Amino acid sequence: MKRPLSKIIEIPEGVNVVLDGDKVNIKGPEGEISKKFNFGKVKIELKENKIVMGNEKATKNEKKTMNTINSHIKNMIKGVKKKYEYTLKICFGHFPFTVKQEGKQLLIKNFLGEKTARIVEVPGGADIEIKKDIITVKSVSKELAGQASANFEIATRIRGRDKRIFQDGIYIIEKDGKKI
Repeated sequence: MKRPLSKIIEIPEGVNVVLDGDKVNIKGPEGEISKKFNFGKVKIELKENKIVMGNEKATKNEKKTMNTINSHIKNMIKGVKKKYEYTLKICFGHFPFTVKQEGKQLLIKNFLGEKTARIVEVPGGADIEIKKDIITVKSVSKELAGQASANFEIATRIRGRDKRIFQDGIYIIEKDGKKI
């Protein structure tokens, strides 16, 4: 059944939003982020300090689209106000391995006694800080911070052994302030 549907997103002070066709640009105190959306039949406009999305005859799919766009824009606003922060822990039992940052690459040396270093590319826009056995990834984009953290975790995945047993590697221990 088709029903009228609308969503309103409040824009906080210090955050600037620009709608350019199907692209949303958001600037804030921590940085800037832009994302291209496929709005479909959802109408989106900027009124004063609010983003108004709506459709006069919304179907289930248009409702899903509107809720997805709503969540993405809220995450973008949250990110430009305060960067998303993921925390990873370096764990090892027998072979102590080291992690270094060289430019936009992360070098993992002596992992499980390997002679060659494992190299992980750091996505642009993600800031990395390494202190002893803790790696902190910060970014205005939730997707970028999460993907960078996942790349580090995947780089130290051990194949051919039981996954259920905790082993050497780099593991995500905190996602945006939430312990795992």
